[in-house]
Amino acid sequence: MSDEVLLTKVRSSTSGVPGHSLNQARNHLFVIDEPAHGGGPGEEITPAESFLAGISACGVLLVERRAQEAGVDLRKADAWIEGARLRTDTSWFTRIDLRFRLSGPRQEEAEALVAHYQEH
Repeated sequence: MSDEVLLTKVRSSTSGVPGHSLNQARNHLFVIDEPAHGGGPGEEITPAESFLAGISACGVLLVERRAQEAGVDLRKADAWIEGARLRTDTSWFTRIDLRFRLSGPRQEEAEALVAHYQEH
């Protein structure tokens, strides 16, 4: 395994609208809002939703890649993620639950694909 470091860069800036951030990842521009209950506009995806989407997207993409490498028939991978935080301190998650549903593989193949994700 290579020890080469991979850098991922994202730029985030205030927008002049309280609770509304402008973000850029490579050539993709997107808005992330503070949720309405936190005083923000709450119109766009929130930081917590963005964070959790990164985890679940990583999960389905790693499972998909592993299925291709292993020659497993994977027609579709779905992931549901839910994070719990205290209203009094939203800076950390008290619980994160991630569930997968894989269409195509046999049960033992599906379990091996998810185990591969859990190891990474």
